Amino acid sequence: MEIQSSFRYNSPLVQVTLIGLVCFCCPGMFNALSGIGGGGQVDETAANNANTALYTTFTIFGILGGGIYNILGPHTTLFVGCSTYVLYAGSFLYYNHYHHQVFVVVAGALLGIGAGLLWAGQGAIMTSYPPSNRKGTYISIFWSIFNMGGVIGGLIPFVLNYNRTEAVSVNDGTYVGFMCFMSAGTFLSLAILPPSKVVRQDGSQCTKLKYSNVSIEFIEILKLFSNWKMLLIFPAAWASNFFYTYQFNNVNGAIFNLRTRGLNNVFYWGAQMIGSIGIGYLLDFSFKSRRTRGFVGIVVVALLGTAIWAGGLANQLTYSRNEMPEEKLDFKESGSAFAGPCVLYFSYGLLDSMFQSMVYWVIGALADDSEVLSRYSGFYKGVQSAGAAVAWQIDTHKVSFLSQLILNWSLTTISYPLLLLLVLLAVKDDDHVEEESAQLTKKARKEIGTRKFAVYNVVQLLIHNSPSTSGYLDKDEDLFSNSYGPPIFAAGNLRNQNPNFATFVFQHDASSQPHQYVTPSSPHTGFIAKHFTGHDVGIPDVAHRSLLAEEDRTSTMWNNKTIISNINL
Repeated sequence: MEIQSSFRYNSPLVQVTLIGLVCFCCPGMFNALSGIGGGGQVDETAANNANTALYTTFTIFGILGGGIYNILGPHTTLFVGCSTYVLYAGSFLYYNHYHHQVFVVVAGALLGIGAGLLWAGQGAIMTSYPPSNRKGTYISIFWSIFNMGGVIGGLIPFVLNYNRTEAVSVNDGTYVGFMCFMSAGTFLSLAILPPSKVVRQDGSQCTKLKYSNVSIEFIEILKLFSNWKMLLIFPAAWASNFFYTYQFNNVNGAIFNLRTRGLNNVFYWGAQMIGSIGIGYLLDFSFKSRRTRGFVGIVVVALLGTAIWAGGLANQLTYSRNEMPEEKLDFKESGSAFAGPCVLYFSYGLLDSMFQSMVYWVIGALADDSEVLSRYSGFYKGVQSAGAAVAWQIDTHKVSFLSQLILNWSLTTISYPLLLLLVLLAVKDDDHVEEESAQLTKKARKEIGTRKFAVYNVVQLLIHNSPSTSGYLDKDEDLFSNSYGPPIFAAGNLRNQNPNFATFVFQHDASSQPHQYVTPSSPHTGFIAKHFTGHDVGIPDVAHRSLLAEEDRTSTMWNNKTIISNINL
């Protein structure tokens, strides 16, 4: 059954838009605050130490965040994560008056924990909710909304400090404005639905979020460090936030005055919106083959990145840490001297969004399962944060601007061939997936027999998911169980795929039917299993021939299709 509207509350589009708005309010405003340089303070030491603490804890909880999300679900995970952003902005408001670093550093460490939770959940939502052939589009939608936060956030210090060309630190109103947006995002996170309640336009559900436990998640997270796919992503993850320190402190913070820094952030985060839309279109619509789209996307980002870093090198050669510009650039008073560095800073934002959107697309192409993708996203954000923590300390220890630029350029360049290799080895074309599904169907018929495979088709109809068998045949417990002896069909796990299946099947009294078992006693929550030993089973879809006599079954209507609700064996 085709579901026409994409604007339902439980549609992937609305849910990705909501997580985009949450990130608009929280990390979007954080990016604007960081982009000012030094957290809006004249002395960058407090901000650098806070960011080191932030990205150190972010490294740990970014990796653990996927497992925590799988255990707690989206509401608790996202709400707790977002609340730490408010505290962080408030710590700089405190620092404006008392100049005590301890509170700022502690707030930074707590934000690292919260950010790890938020971004693991965000990654799972953004990569698992959309259909596989539109993940680039949904990533670009998210990235555009998210970075609108940076645009609005850049306007806050620009407007509030417009007449303070010689100001050394932003005023209190700037921090209060950030805190208001972050508080709104914290409460908006409660509107995010779990995957089990999200229905795509074709009627299929997102992966059921089966609340996990600590031991399972601990083991699965440890496996990530030996997962060859994650090892190939590692350099890209490390590089993806490493360049922020250089761009924010040593370009925007070093050569522009305060009000112009705020204006530059409007351009920087606005460029991110443009870049994400462009790369999203390229990764979804440029070629029929998904793998080819991945190759082209990576090559385009690599070429553009090389050109932008080359421009950055030309700009960096005009000043250094020991030979700073005598007068900082102002958008009104510096004339043409302002144009070149401003375009460069805009280009840095463009490259950032294209690079990260590209990596997220690759991660999303590796799986469709929310549990798996939450761990992959958490690993990506954890490694990303480890790189950022190192980068902030590199700047704190006064490493030359030129050395930082060369290091950033090298890290991003190394990641491109590794991502190409990952796409080559791990990303499958859509037609290949369909072929693989057909092979699994053939294999299933041979291994379990035509009659019992017919039952499997009934279940596929009941759960109203894709006709592909690949999603279930790799899990023995979904099709068979040894608990009841001879070949049986176990509906317990498949029930989790669609609540409608459980509600419908358990409307009938199992005790009146031979060879049927329900436990526990509650029919709406129990586990149902049936023996199929030598009995023909009817296929109630118009595409299949009914093998069971009409009088031997009870039929009903569900989603305008006749299905078998009970089988007398």
